[in-house]
Amino acid sequence: MKLDILAFGAHPDDVELGCAGTILKEVSLGKKVGIIDLTRGELGTRGSAAIRDEEAKAAAAILGVSVRENLAMRDGFFVNDEKHQLEIIKRIRKYQPDIVLCNAIDDRHIDHAKGSKLVSDACFLSGLIKIETELDGQLQKAWRPKLVYHYIQWKNIEPDFVVDITGFTDKKIESILAYRSQFYDPNSTEPESPITSKNFFESLNYRSRDLGRLVGLNYAEGFTVERCLAVNSLADLL
Repeated sequence: MKLDILAFGAHPDDVELGCAGTILKEVSLGKKVGIIDLTRGELGTRGSAAIRDEEAKAAAAILGVSVRENLAMRDGFFVNDEKHQLEIIKRIRKYQPDIVLCNAIDDRHIDHAKGSKLVSDACFLSGLIKIETELDGQLQKAWRPKLVYHYIQWKNIEPDFVVDITGFTDKKIESILAYRSQFYDPNSTEPESPITSKNFFESLNYRSRDLGRLVGLNYAEGFTVERCLAVNSLADLL
């Protein structure tokens, strides 16, 4: 299956928190989008890997993505080495995305920066024809995504560009709420964590509003890039 966009997250719910609005918008425009979670989030304070598997399926249905996979890497302990890079390369070559979205380049959770660098490095290596990979018994062809963008997560990283998600925020929140075990629930008896607070949940809305405010929009999501962006003309800049 050829995808237009492939979004990676170190944990189930990373993609929803960081770029669900952008995914919803692109799907509405007819783009084929997929999600790959690196881990099952088994070290999360609340819930379990099995619960998060089901929550991720529910969130994928809300987002309308074409495919969602989980690579079952070790939560908290995966590393950026050849073994893990090859697993990412196999999926990049399988889905041949033009655009890859991945974790923030720097963040509170150590897996986010690790996942960001792992995916970015694998995107480059995936284009080298002398790296041979095989999936489901088939030899794969080299493929390098045209663009790699990093969504913003816990830290307030200054974006290199923002995407207008006005009209998609309600659905974005719905996809996040699919992870019932992970976020604010006044009736929960499980331990608290930074993402289970009411303040964190409310911040999802006001961050989108603030990023939108900066550029005269109602709501936006921000991204960073590793190389210069190019436009055809000044008219492409809104």
